[in-house]
Amino acid sequence: MAKKHSWNYENIGGSTRVKITTGADIANLSELDIKKWTVLSCPTTGLDIDEKSLKYIDENNDGRIHVSEVISASKWLTSILKDADLLLKGSDSIDIAQFNQENVDGKKLYNSAKQILENLGKDGNVISLSDTKDITAIFAKTRFNGDSIITEQTSENQEEKDAVSAIIKTIGSVIDRSGENGVNAELIEKFYLALADYLAWNEAAVEAPYGTDTDKAIELYSALDIKVKDYFVRTKLASFSPESTTKLDVQTTLIEAICADNLTGKSDEIAAYPLARITGKAELDINAAINPAWASQFNTLINIVKPKEKVLTEESWSAIGASFAAYNAWKAAKKGSEVEVLGLDTIKKFLADDKKQALLDLIAQDAALKESADSIDMVDKFLHIYRDFYRLLCNFVTFQDFYSKDKKTKAIFQSGRLVIDQRECRLCMQVTDMAKHNTMAAASGMYLVYCDCTSKASPTKLNIVAAVTVGDIGDLMVGKNSIYYDNKGQVWDAVITKIVDNPISVSQAFWSPYRRMATTVENLINKSAADKDAAIMKDVNEKINAAPTAAPKAEDGKATPTPPFDIAKFAGIVAALGMAVGMIGTALASIFKGIFELELWQLIAAFIGILLVISGPAMVMAWMKLRRRNIAPLLNANGWAINASSRISIPFGETLTDPVKFPKLKLKDPYTKGMATWKKWIISLFLLLVVVACLWLGNLFATLGVHSPLPFFNKEQVEMVEERPVEETPEVASDSIPVADKQ
Repeated sequence: MAKKHSWNYENIGGSTRVKITTGADIANLSELDIKKWTVLSCPTTGLDIDEKSLKYIDENNDGRIHVSEVISASKWLTSILKDADLLLKGSDSIDIAQFNQENVDGKKLYNSAKQILENLGKDGNVISLSDTKDITAIFAKTRFNGDSIITEQTSENQEEKDAVSAIIKTIGSVIDRSGENGVNAELIEKFYLALADYLAWNEAAVEAPYGTDTDKAIELYSALDIKVKDYFVRTKLASFSPESTTKLDVQTTLIEAICADNLTGKSDEIAAYPLARITGKAELDINAAINPAWASQFNTLINIVKPKEKVLTEESWSAIGASFAAYNAWKAAKKGSEVEVLGLDTIKKFLADDKKQALLDLIAQDAALKESADSIDMVDKFLHIYRDFYRLLCNFVTFQDFYSKDKKTKAIFQSGRLVIDQRECRLCMQVTDMAKHNTMAAASGMYLVYCDCTSKASPTKLNIVAAVTVGDIGDLMVGKNSIYYDNKGQVWDAVITKIVDNPISVSQAFWSPYRRMATTVENLINKSAADKDAAIMKDVNEKINAAPTAAPKAEDGKATPTPPFDIAKFAGIVAALGMAVGMIGTALASIFKGIFELELWQLIAAFIGILLVISGPAMVMAWMKLRRRNIAPLLNANGWAINASSRISIPFGETLTDPVKFPKLKLKDPYTKGMATWKKWIISLFLLLVVVACLWLGNLFATLGVHSPLPFFNKEQVEMVEERPVEETPEVASDSIPVADKQ
C-alpha cells in the first residue's frame, strides 16, 4: 500500500490551513481532503492574475476554477517536469532540458519549444512567455506550420504562386498562422471547378440577337414590358368602348394637380400616366409622342430592335421578347462567374498548367506537421500555468498571500489601493455583483466604503469596495472624492457611493458615545434654534399684519395712554432669576463639596468609572465585532465559494490600512498666533482662579464653610432672612406679581 503524503499546517485567519511549500505538495494535491481546501471555486475574471492562465486551467470553459481543475493542472504540470519544485518560483521562463521527455506531453513540449527557438533564431535552451506571445512571429519564416493553409511563400514554383494569388483574388482567402492570407484545400477545389465551369459555359455561347447591344436591349425591354402591355390593354378597351377613350387616356385633372409645382420632382407621377395617347387603334405609332418619363428608354430600344419600323403591334412586341429567349437561357446557365475577372485567356492558361494537384500536395505537407505545430500552443499554455499556478494555490488551497507579513505580497482578489482621509486602504476589491454585496457586506463586520471609479484611460466605470481598518471615521461620507490606484498603476477618480458602518478600532469605539452625544446635542440646539427662530418670525409677521393704522382710542375719543413702567413686575422677574441662579449655585456647590471630600485616588477612580460607564459598552461591543471580522462574505458576493473562515484580527487589520505618519517637528502655522506652552499654562491657571473667585464671591462655597466677603452675603443679612416671619412671604411675593395679573 502506497504511503500517503504528509502535509504541513499553519493557523492563520482563525483557521487551520495546509501549507504548500514543496513540489511534492503540489504533486499530491489529489490526496488532500477537499474539506481542507480554503476555496472550492473562484471566477476566472476580475482577479489580479493573468486571465489567460485561468482560462487554460478552466477545462470546461464555464468561467470558474474548481478543485477538480486545480488537481488536474497539478497532475499535468508535475508529470511533464523533472523537478516539481520549479513551480514554486513562479518564473515565466524555463530551460527546455527540464521537460520530462519520458512523458508524452513532455516530449511534445520539448520538441515544440526547440522548434520555436529555432524559428525565432534564438540561441540557448531557455524559452519564455515573450517567445510564445506572438505566434505570428514564430511561423513568419517557416514554409509549413501545420494549419493546412498555404501562402504564396509556401511554394517555390512561380506558376503555383500565381495560382495561389489568383485564388485569393477571386475565390477568397483564410489567415495562415504566419499572419498572411492563404488558401486551403476547399478554396483550391472551388477555384479549379470555377475555371472549368466558366470555360465550358463560354464555349456553349449562343449568338446574341442584336450583337453587342443585346444586353442593353434586354435591360430596356424588361423595364418597358409592363408599360407597353398596359398601353395595348387600354387600346383594346378603347376599341371595345369608344366612349371610355377619354377615361383611359391621360387625365387632364391629374396634370392640373401637379402643374403648379416644379415638375422635375414629379417624375413618379408622370411615369404613372399611359405610355402614349390612347386612340383606340391596336398599334403604337413609333413616331407618336411618348410619355416623357419613358420616351428616352423607348426610343433607344426601338432603334436597336426595330429601327425601320413605323408602328409597333402587340405581336411584334412579343416577338422582340421571344428573340431574347435563347440568349437569356444561356446567360442564366452561367457558371464560374467568380473567375471571370481573370479574363478568358488567363482562365485557359490556368487550366492548361493545371497546378491543382501540386497545390493540394503542399497542403498535405503542411497538414503533416499539425501535431508538432499544435504543440507550440501547448508550450504557451504550459508557460502561463507554470508561472501562475503556485500563486493560484496560495490563494486557493490556502490564503498565504493574503495573510503574508510582506505588504508587497497581495492576494489575487486585492485589486489596488484607495487613498482617502490621510490613509491608504490596501484591502480593495472589484465589485462584480452589487446586489449580492448589498446582501452580504454587513456580515463581514468591517467598515466598508463602496466607490464608483472613472478614468479617461478607460471607457468603462469601475466599482470597488475598500475596507477601512485603521483610524477614525473622520470626514468619510457618501459623495466624498478620493483616488484609487489599481495594480497596474492606473489612476482612477473615486467617489463614495455607499458606506457599511462597523467599528474600525477599539479606540474609535471609545470616543463614539461622546461623538454621538455631541451630534445629538448639536442637532437639538440647531432644532431648538430653528424652532425659536420660526416662532419669532411667525409672531413678528402676525403682529405686523395685525398692527392698527392708528393708536387705539378710548370711548371718549381720546388716545389710550401707554401704561407706565411696572417696577413691581420688573422686581418679580429679577427675583425669579435670582432664585434660578441660587438653585444652580446650590447644585454646583453640592457637586464641588462631594468632589472636595474625596481622596485623590478616589477622585481618579470615580473619573475612570464614569468613563467606563459611558465608553465601556461601546468598546466591548467593538472588540467583539473586530474579532469576528471576516472577508469571506465579500468574496462570496464576488462569486467565490469560500470553504473556511478567513477572519481579520485586530493586529492583522492594522496592516491592511496605512495611516499618514509625519516626523516629529516643531512647526509654526503662519496664520495662527503662536504662544509658548508655559504661557498657555499660566493663562489656563489664571482663568481657573477667576472662575473660583467668581464662585467664591457669589457665595457658592458657603456650604463648604467658605463665605463670600461681599456685604450682601454677610451673616446678619442671612440670619435676618431666616428669622423673617413665614406670613410675610406671600406679601413679598405679591409685590412681584404684575399689576395686570392682580386685576
